[in-house]
Amino acid sequence: MRQRKLMNQINVVPYIDVMLVLLVIFMVTAPMLNPALVELPSVGKSAAQVPEAPLEVIVRRDGSMVLRERTQGKPADRDVDMRGLVEAVKTKQAQSPERAVVISADKDVRYEAVLKVMEELQRQQVARVGLMVKPADR
Repeated sequence: MRQRKLMNQINVVPYIDVMLVLLVIFMVTAPMLNPALVELPSVGKSAAQVPEAPLEVIVRRDGSMVLRERTQGKPADRDVDMRGLVEAVKTKQAQSPERAVVISADKDVRYEAVLKVMEELQRQQVARVGLMVKPADR
């Protein structure tokens, strides 16, 4: 009796048939799909509104404060105490509610002084309060 020799080749004809059927299906269905429409932003309102420069509260070494308002590129500085600061900021934000307030300080000022100003502004419901930082020199 003769032994059968094992076949060491793979029959790829069925795989080719399946691939051709899939190719035909994709070619038929591809024109039926609608391409995704991308809605581009309009230029209307967003370009017309230039964001206002934030109000800047500067805390000095001696604990005094300055309110700086930049209007048309010219900074206007005004010495204020805590009560005057809150009143001035609330007045400015009543005129334009989206206007931000940033607190900056001299590098020698204790962090507690800056935190006290920020706390008082938040306690008085002043919106959009943040800290201004100076980027590190490289």
